[in-house]
Amino acid sequence: MTTPAWARPLPAAPPRGQGALLDLISLGRRVRHLRKAKGMTLDDLGIAVGTVASQLSLVENGKREPKLSMLQRLAVALDVTIDDLLGSEPPSRRAALEIELERAQRGPLYEALGLPKVRISSRLPMEVLESLVGLQGELERRLDEQVATPEEARRANVELRAVMRERNNYFPEIEAQAQTVLDAVGYTTGPVSQHLIADIAAHLGFSLHHVNDLPHSTRSVTDLKNRRIYLTQSQRTDHDPRSVLLQALGHYVLEHRTPENYGEFLRQRVATNYFAAALLLPERPTVEYLERAKAAKEIAVEDIRDTFAVSYETAAHRFTNLATEHLGIRTHFQKTHKSGIIYKAYENDGVTFPQDHTGAIEGQPSCRRWTSRVVFDVQDKFRAYNQYTDTPSGTFWCTARTERAASGEFSLSIGVPYAQVKWFRGRDTDIREKSFCPDESCCRQPPPDLAREWAGHAWPSARAHSHLLAAMPPGAFPGVDETEVYSFLAAHSG
Repeated sequence: MTTPAWARPLPAAPPRGQGALLDLISLGRRVRHLRKAKGMTLDDLGIAVGTVASQLSLVENGKREPKLSMLQRLAVALDVTIDDLLGSEPPSRRAALEIELERAQRGPLYEALGLPKVRISSRLPMEVLESLVGLQGELERRLDEQVATPEEARRANVELRAVMRERNNYFPEIEAQAQTVLDAVGYTTGPVSQHLIADIAAHLGFSLHHVNDLPHSTRSVTDLKNRRIYLTQSQRTDHDPRSVLLQALGHYVLEHRTPENYGEFLRQRVATNYFAAALLLPERPTVEYLERAKAAKEIAVEDIRDTFAVSYETAAHRFTNLATEHLGIRTHFQKTHKSGIIYKAYENDGVTFPQDHTGAIEGQPSCRRWTSRVVFDVQDKFRAYNQYTDTPSGTFWCTARTERAASGEFSLSIGVPYAQVKWFRGRDTDIREKSFCPDESCCRQPPPDLAREWAGHAWPSARAHSHLLAAMPPGAFPGVDETEVYSFLAAHSG
C-alpha cells in the first residue's frame, strides 16, 4: 500500500516463514550438525536411539516430526539437552542458509514459480547457497513493495476469519463499548430509532450533515477537526444509513488509527460493522429474544430482522455473533452472488466451504446443490427457503433469502448442523440435496451426455471479472481519493 498524508510510515513486513515447518527443518539440521560433529553415521545414530537410518533421515530432512521419546533418546545420544535440540538459533551459517532455502522451496511462492527443487546436501557449494537464498529474499522484498493484490486481500480475509472462528465471532469488548454508549443515551428496549442514533452522535460530540456532494469513493466522511460527520442525502444506496453513521462513530469509539496495511484496514472495518450491529441489535434484548425463540423452537432470521427493524443481512450477521456464545448453536453464513460466487462467508460448525490455495473462500464458486445457489430458482420470494444438504462433512440445514442490490442479486443464508436444526422454524422441510463438492464430478463438470454432445463444439465469450485480476486500489483506505476528500472538507469547513 502507498503512504498518503493521513497514514503513518509502514512497518517492515513480517517474515514469510511457516512456523511449524521451519521448526522441523531447524530441528533436522541441528540433529545432522550434532551427529556429524560426533563423527557418527546415520546407522550409528540409529543404533544408539533404537531406530533405522531411513527414519532418522526423514527427521534430518525436516519431513517427520519425532515423538518426545525419540527426542529424549536423540539428546542422550548426541550429548545435549532437548532445549539444545529445539533451539531456534542455527548451529552455523551454512545450516542457517540450508534452513532458509529449504523453507523457501516448500513455500507457496517457490511452488508458484514452477522451478525444480535444489537438493540440499553437504556437496552444495556455499556460494550457491548464498546466491539462491539471496535471490529468494530479493524476490519476496520486491513483492512486499508492490501495492496490495487480490491475493493479499484474500490472505488477510483468511487470517481474520480464523480469528473470528476461534472466538465464535463474538467480541465481548466491542459489546461492552456498545452497551456503554446505549446506556449513556437512555436506551431500554426495542428497535434503535434514527432519533436515538442522532442522540448517540451528539453524546459523542459530533454533529451530522447530509450533503449531495459526498466523495464518490466514500460512504461517509468524518471531520475530526470540527467533529462533523458527513452523510449522503441520496436515497439510492445499498447501505442502511443508520449502519453507515454508526460505523463512522465506531471508528471514534474504538479509537482506530490510520491503518498501516490492508489487513489492519479489514480488521477495522469488521470491528466497526460489529459495533454498528451491537447498537442496532443490542446484546441483552437480542439474546433474550433469541432464548425465547429457541425455547419455542421457532428461531428465524426474518423474525430477528422484523423485531429490530434491520436488514436481513444485518440480522443474519448478528445471529452469528450471538448464536454460539449464548445459545450453544454452531452455525455458518454465506452471501453469494447469483453467478454463484461467494462474497462473504463464516463458519464454526464444520461445513466445508470451497477455497483456493491460500485458504480464501471469497471469490470461490459455491456448490450448485447448496441452499445458497438453489434459492435463486425458487418462485416464492416471500418466504424463507429451507433445505437439508448432505455433504462429505455432514448434513446441514440452511435457510436463505435473496436480496437485490446495485451490483446484482445475492442470496443470504444461515445454516447449522443437522443435530441443531431442532431449534429452528422450517426444520420440517422435505427438500433435500446431496453435494459431493469438492469432488469435481459434483457440479464442476457437465453431465456425461451433455459433454459427449457438445465437447469441442462450444466457444463462449466469457464475461471477464477484471476486478479479480487488478491490484487493490492504493492508499491507507483502499480506493479513497485523498485529494477529493480533503477538497470536500475544505469546501464544507466554512
